[in-house]
Amino acid sequence: MSVLLIEYPKCSTCQRAKVWLLAQGVKFNVRHIVTETPTVDELTDWIHTGKLDLDKLFNTSGLVYRGLGLKDKLKTLNEAEKIALLAGNGMLIKRPLLITDKGGAAGFKETVWQDLI
Repeated sequence: MSVLLIEYPKCSTCQRAKVWLLAQGVKFNVRHIVTETPTVDELTDWIHTGKLDLDKLFNTSGLVYRGLGLKDKLKTLNEAEKIALLAGNGMLIKRPLLITDKGGAAGFKETVWQDLI
């Protein structure tokens, strides 16, 4: 099974998620969410294959999200515009992001992740 963890290394939740995956004996590839931000094509694929929910991908508690005033702006954007925003700045993406053959999840919840590995 292919497992991809997209993380921000300084994020404590990402660190906990990585420790949890290791404890489960899962082999996974790691990507830095800022230096290797998911592309428009990747995000589109993950959303259209049902692995991720577009609106749940936004890091609504992040400084970039608040700084751009996206709470109200997102309602007026179409899918392509939202995906372009996410692909343009990894700090807008809720983290950690787990992508497996079974699906994907934004944010770390053990019960959800258990079902995906």
